[in-house]
Amino acid sequence: MAQQRFLALDLGAESGRAVAGLLADGRLELRELHRFPNGPVRVVDHLHWDLLGLLRGVLQGLRAYAGAYGPEVDGLGTDTWGVDFGLLGRGGVLLGHPVHYRDARTEGVPQRLFRKVPRREVYRRTGIQIMPINTLYQLYAMVEARDPLLEVAERLLFMPDLINYLLTGTAVSEYTIASTSQLYDMAGHAWATDLMDKAGLPARILPEVVAPGSVVGTLLDGLCAEVGLKSPIVLAPAGHDTAAAVAAVPGAGEGWCYLSSGTWSLLGVELAAPIINEQSRAANFTNEGGVDGTIRFLKNIAGLWIVQELRRAWVREGADLDYARLVDLAERAAPLATLVDPNHAPFLAPGDMPGKIERFCTQAGEPVPGDRGAFVRAVLESLALEYRRAIEGLEVLTGRAIEAVHVVGGGAQNRLLNRFTADATGRIVYAGPVEATAAGNVLMQAVGVGAVGSLAEAREIVRNSFEVETFEPGESAPWDEVYARFAALSAQ
Repeated sequence: MAQQRFLALDLGAESGRAVAGLLADGRLELRELHRFPNGPVRVVDHLHWDLLGLLRGVLQGLRAYAGAYGPEVDGLGTDTWGVDFGLLGRGGVLLGHPVHYRDARTEGVPQRLFRKVPRREVYRRTGIQIMPINTLYQLYAMVEARDPLLEVAERLLFMPDLINYLLTGTAVSEYTIASTSQLYDMAGHAWATDLMDKAGLPARILPEVVAPGSVVGTLLDGLCAEVGLKSPIVLAPAGHDTAAAVAAVPGAGEGWCYLSSGTWSLLGVELAAPIINEQSRAANFTNEGGVDGTIRFLKNIAGLWIVQELRRAWVREGADLDYARLVDLAERAAPLATLVDPNHAPFLAPGDMPGKIERFCTQAGEPVPGDRGAFVRAVLESLALEYRRAIEGLEVLTGRAIEAVHVVGGGAQNRLLNRFTADATGRIVYAGPVEATAAGNVLMQAVGVGAVGSLAEAREIVRNSFEVETFEPGESAPWDEVYARFAALSAQ
């Protein structure tokens, strides 16, 4: 078949990218055209996203595509992280800059909201894991603060929806990103407006929800002239980056789970319907929207954010260590010497990660790591043990035996963590593709325009296009010996 060209705008917590996806003869080739930094900006007392900086990077990515391939593109689409949002006022005017999910405004908010709406009811209505970063608690924090922006807001748009609005003028929300908010009824396939009413939140600001692969509109004429493209269609591929990554998992059958590994680790399985019961609530599993009518039943785990924060702290001290060097130091450190709870609440906030780990170890009775390699190894080994616990929980809750772990995303490049994961879980690990999010973004666009017929066909294209590295589990005894000790850490 003739080559078709798509443009994936993949915006992550540390950087954004414009990636061309070239699709022909059942194979997909990805080419990164432009990369730009992303990160929080502190404005007075709050962390915000630099939305205009993100838009500037997106437009530079569109120019880079036009410069490389000319004015014709078969589609372009955006994916981002979940839960964060912007507000539009009268006439579609943007009200302020989106607040970063790591901002401190949601500290203690879930507990206060549960006085109005019990925790069990919140989970029953939404099926979403209770996390302070969720949109529900961000909005409730605004209500508590009597934020004037919320009073004049007419529409809420999540981050990929907001980018789509700035590109097309169309204000809709894509299903997979809407599902991360804890405002959506996953069983009823509609906004949980009754929950919002009980919490005193303005349901009037919620947008129309569209399916993954939907056409949102065409690039605004003024932007077309600015970037050199000829009225391309803009699609909502799978707005949540994890949903896009899972769409590109090269698995088949049911005996596998996915692990989208990066700043966050998201470990789960695909289901035809949500699991929302007392057992899943107690285990804090989440039901998020997937592509092709699926549910992503998963556990959110802190992920490589902790290592990123360690590195930032050491860079500030003058030790400019890249991630490859940190992994090398970790490999040389003593095995299973120190364990930490990756989901320890203070670890989720930025700042002084070495000090936080030291304090955790002192309080938990764990040896304080003696050097940088020992710090990183403690985090990686603890993540692998947390993956084991999550997989065992998945097996109990779904009744499925999980024999393999498909690791996708940037963390798939961390061979040491992949090896630890295989050993700790006792399951074979398939690592790759690294570019799963961009691949899933492109392939869902291709499904949306009819160039790819189904999710199964998209995954066959992934298997034909990208290399996957295999990690067989090694000796399990050392991991079995420390597993109970690890499990006790999160109970403290």
